[in-house]
Amino acid sequence: MAGRYVLAVDQGTTGTTVLVVDPKLEVKARVNRAFRQHFPKPGHVEHDVEDIWTSVVLAVNEALRKARIRGTDVAAIGITNQRETTAIWNRRTGRAIARAIVWQDRRTAGTCQKLREAGWEETIRARTGLVLDPYFAGTKIKWLLDHVRGAREKARRGALAFGTIDSFLVWRMTGGAAHVTDVTNASRTLLMDLRRLAWDDELLALFDVPREILPEIRSSSEIYGHTKGFRGLPDGVPIAGIAGDQQAALFGQACFEVGDAKCTYGTGAFLLMNVGDAPIASKAGLLTTVAWQLGAGGETTWALEGSAFVAGAAVQWLRDGLQVIEAAEEIEALARQVRDTGGVVFVPALAGLGAPHWRPDARGLLCGIDRGTTRAHVARAVLEGIGFQIHELARAMERDAGRSIRAFQVDGGASACNLLMQFQADLLGTPVVRPKMVETTALGAALLAGLAVGIWPSKEAIRRVWRRDRRFAPRMQPAVREAKLAAWQAAVARA
Repeated sequence: MAGRYVLAVDQGTTGTTVLVVDPKLEVKARVNRAFRQHFPKPGHVEHDVEDIWTSVVLAVNEALRKARIRGTDVAAIGITNQRETTAIWNRRTGRAIARAIVWQDRRTAGTCQKLREAGWEETIRARTGLVLDPYFAGTKIKWLLDHVRGAREKARRGALAFGTIDSFLVWRMTGGAAHVTDVTNASRTLLMDLRRLAWDDELLALFDVPREILPEIRSSSEIYGHTKGFRGLPDGVPIAGIAGDQQAALFGQACFEVGDAKCTYGTGAFLLMNVGDAPIASKAGLLTTVAWQLGAGGETTWALEGSAFVAGAAVQWLRDGLQVIEAAEEIEALARQVRDTGGVVFVPALAGLGAPHWRPDARGLLCGIDRGTTRAHVARAVLEGIGFQIHELARAMERDAGRSIRAFQVDGGASACNLLMQFQADLLGTPVVRPKMVETTALGAALLAGLAVGIWPSKEAIRRVWRRDRRFAPRMQPAVREAKLAAWQAAVARA
């Protein structure tokens, strides 16, 4: 192992973040590069993979400069990515046949509906752990092959390659030598058998996806290939960790034990719970997904996943829609001007309600207002509304898993709000822990890569260097909690 630093590439929906991390988890450099978004039609969201690649190359080189290290100092590269975004490229030229279809894209809703009407929904759910939705990659692949001239014929003779963004990046970084994905990303395609961790022939036939275009499914922590022709890095640096963004965050939060959970508070919120060495089918409409696999044929861990459509977006609505605040950071100070919400309850169903309700027709609701209500009460109610949603997801996970959440880790922009984090702990009755390093998605990719090359010899070694920022202990009286939950449930019924 030539170097002592790990380079983590976090390829997200609006930009690429690169971290340089040392063995003590000290961040030596952090660089973000944004790239263009394309919205060619209503419901269509696309990325140009050349823009993505350029953002990665520029961010990597700037991070090396900021860290004041050379490419030879890099021991391994870890990759984490927007999970369901779908690209297909020519194996000979490396060029995409069309812009990538982003996870947010809804163009294949009609295809999903036809499969639903044909009675495939339960089979797909049982086989993949996923719901039948345009969100996932399977119908996106079919759309590209059906709509790009000559693509299907080229795919069948093996001239094309499909990949989620992790696959595309590894292909480019290795000069086309490695066409791989990891189990976490493969588990988001609608094409992988969740228990066998292998592409499923019946699902491939159902979605009309030729096996010839698929990457090899590998673990989340092993050497997939080595850099070749990557500007700014020498040839031969191992690419050694891959995980989808939310799974990477779960690993980056050191949620290694059954019952550990993490919640990322972004525009929406993603909650994942480690459920151990076997997948658990959800009865609450949650997703079953691979959390990670460590090494070829090694330890596999599964997770339950749920998302709240609106979290930070509710604060943005207060800022941009109601103009109650001028900047998102102002909400906590405003909310602290009052001791409680004064009976005001906010249901943040601004884009419908997800699990466990699954009510796309639900709409946001602000109730309990009287003449004494101030904008501070509204601000506090908005923060509490975010907390109530996460509480519902957590309770649904506990019922599915048949166990309580053991530890609740938090990250993402809204996790900086101490008032919200304390309220979350109060509702859950479980301590909420915020880490020193809130870039947990990139950190997870770094840890998986470092584990593969021996920077950290074990998960126990990772625990020893992992640091928390603050622990929020529950302190709300049970009677108060129950009254608040009853008011929330009554409001949700009206939303």
